[in-house]
Amino acid sequence: MKAIPAIRAARGGLSGRKVQAIVIGVVLLVSTAASTLALSMLVDSNTPFNHAFARQHGAQVAATVTRASAAELGATARLTGVTAAAGPFPETTVTVKSRITPGPPGGGPGPGGGITVTQPLNLVGRSAPGGPVDDLVLTKGHWATGPGQVVWSGNAQGLQLPPGSQVTVDGTNQRLTVVGVATSITNTAQGWVTPSEIAALESKGAPAADQMLYRFASAGSTAQVDADISEVRGALPRGDLAGAQSYLTAKLQAASGIAPWVPFIVAFGLIGLVMSVLIVANVVSGAVVAGTRRIGVLKSIGFSPAQVVAAYVLQVAVPALIGCVVGVAAGNLLAEPLLSQQAEVYGVGRLAVPFWVDFAVPLAMLALAVLAAVVLAVRAGRMSATAAIATGRAPRPRHGYLAHRLLGRLSGLPRPVTIGLASPFARPTRTAVTLIAVLAGGVAVTFALGLATSLSMVYASLNHSAAEPVQIPLTGVSSGPGGGTRITIGAGAAPSLATQEHTAQAALDAQPGTAHYTAEADGQISLLGLSEPLSLIGFTGNASWTGYAMISGHWYDGPHQVDVNTAFLTDTGAAVGDRYALASGGRRTTVTIAGEVFDPQGSTPEMFGARSTFTPVDPRLEPDQYDVAVKPGTSLSAYVNALEKAIGQQDPVIVNNRNSSSYAIIIGLITTMTLLLAAVAALGVLNTVVLQTRERVHDLGVFKAVGMTPRQTIAMVVCSAAGVGLLAGVIAVPLGVALHRYVLPIMGNAAQTGIPAAFLNVYHPAELVLLALAGLAIAVIGALPPAGWAAETRTASALRAE
Repeated sequence: MKAIPAIRAARGGLSGRKVQAIVIGVVLLVSTAASTLALSMLVDSNTPFNHAFARQHGAQVAATVTRASAAELGATARLTGVTAAAGPFPETTVTVKSRITPGPPGGGPGPGGGITVTQPLNLVGRSAPGGPVDDLVLTKGHWATGPGQVVWSGNAQGLQLPPGSQVTVDGTNQRLTVVGVATSITNTAQGWVTPSEIAALESKGAPAADQMLYRFASAGSTAQVDADISEVRGALPRGDLAGAQSYLTAKLQAASGIAPWVPFIVAFGLIGLVMSVLIVANVVSGAVVAGTRRIGVLKSIGFSPAQVVAAYVLQVAVPALIGCVVGVAAGNLLAEPLLSQQAEVYGVGRLAVPFWVDFAVPLAMLALAVLAAVVLAVRAGRMSATAAIATGRAPRPRHGYLAHRLLGRLSGLPRPVTIGLASPFARPTRTAVTLIAVLAGGVAVTFALGLATSLSMVYASLNHSAAEPVQIPLTGVSSGPGGGTRITIGAGAAPSLATQEHTAQAALDAQPGTAHYTAEADGQISLLGLSEPLSLIGFTGNASWTGYAMISGHWYDGPHQVDVNTAFLTDTGAAVGDRYALASGGRRTTVTIAGEVFDPQGSTPEMFGARSTFTPVDPRLEPDQYDVAVKPGTSLSAYVNALEKAIGQQDPVIVNNRNSSSYAIIIGLITTMTLLLAAVAALGVLNTVVLQTRERVHDLGVFKAVGMTPRQTIAMVVCSAAGVGLLAGVIAVPLGVALHRYVLPIMGNAAQTGIPAAFLNVYHPAELVLLALAGLAIAVIGALPPAGWAAETRTASALRAE
């Protein structure tokens, strides 16, 4: 029964302080939603891969070795730190063709119809799918047991062939029949055949190598995996390790749908967490100070110290619990769009916020709020009843008077303004807490604006809609599902490629609005040591205007110069300025890496250069589209209509205005979370101003009695928060910029790409000035409601208040 008085007292406190209860509930709602979203993204970006990796005994390192003997390879399996190994498995790269009928829509089979797909393939010889490392999952058909059979990789890029399909090895008459489909959690190959089949292909000129698969005792970080690879390299003859693929790369690729967004969501979550603790502490502290006389009354009627503490903790716990419950539901709603996209990556049907996250986050947030309340409510429990009743609510006389005297000497400012500016000094601790809360809101606004601007630049750089708004596809050769898989339409379906090129060039030259155009050819080759094909993007003529952002180096401008994306540098260990040997299917050329291009493309390695640079290793690399830039002021619709008439084919031109659903989701999420955090900061200001106004309500009555008008009252109350808000805004700008420059590279690293300097330097001086005023705006918005209440308070009522 001892708890009943505390409950009744808490209920009375809640009904009498509805503003504080609403503030606590909303603050906990926003913080719980942000924390739920952040933790669920963090968990679901890794958990599915981790479970599959453990179940399939995934290879932490897949090494491609040339020339080493079986004894030397076997010795590497006994190195210190190697816990399991599999191999050696013979490995080679080939190019295969597959003919598929009927042809694509609009290009029926006709005589010789259908399409021919040409695709590079990294083949490994394995006699069985199982083993101590990289236990393959056979999803269709059966394993290859004899000559002429191949098991297709179900998670490889490019063409997906069902059992029964046939492919022809380029340069030979050898046919391979797909007898099964299997998946490797770390993409160790694009196809598997029997070891004897690899030997037959090698005898016909295919490059020879061996694959070794390893698991290590320590491989939890990039540094540890690099050390493991160095140990293997040191145990082999010099130069024999052609390449080594880390499982962390495959993990990042698998998590690419969510991982880049986790850092900024976590940043917002931490900001919300800090704000919630500060504001709850401020609310409880203010409630204790403002309720000093009430505490004395409670004690005088028999409340024990524990009951007083319980009463004030319950005043926080009830709205905090409601806020946490609603917040976790809101966090689930915010997470749904991103988790749906990630589910497609893993093919698991549906990803949801884990149950333990829905349980742990609100529990932790409630515990933090209650802990902050307990620490401050203990003060109320220790008060003497007599001292509490005798103490007024106003701050002690010595607090803030110096500030009042100094500001009062500023003749250029009205007296209500100087009184308002000086009032925060009466409660320095409360003012400091409010300043930090507004500071957090200003940091969130500054960070969000920079992040949204950077992501807009990323989106524009990836879809090239500004640089090349018009594209003309060539129907003889086009990019296939793998972004470089070549699809050749059968005879009779389209004019020859040479005819299409001549027609497109003549039409482009005849249009006065044409600024630039270049023929683009997309292809793929398989390289030993790379688990995924290397995408080749070859241009004819000058293509420096096509809109690719440079991370380092420069756009290629000479023979045998190329640019590569970050994924290529990561997978191969090469660097800008290096000479790199391209060897595929017995063909070879050497290129110089001139620069690093921003083009993540799902962590697929890419290389850009002149088409003539790539023809030695890919003679069939043919243009599949023309990229076109128009002159400033040109009407795009009129230009496209004129171009279509000149070309004279059905749908010959594409307007490059591709939209991204994920981009819209992320921008919406950034906007939503920024507005919520700014609202929380404004609520923190509102709470502080309400407390200040209630504490000094008698002074307010005196001011009104001597002639202060409602407008002057509003100015005084608003200025009591404006100075704090302005100072917080000025401090928040450099902190928000620093947070942006810290988080964006982490997001890029999660997407396996560097970040161009232009994407980081997005703040303009005028924007920084406006952002510095964000704290002032938050403070003014939060102060206006209590300012209006103060202006409407009757003089007599205020003078009667204590």
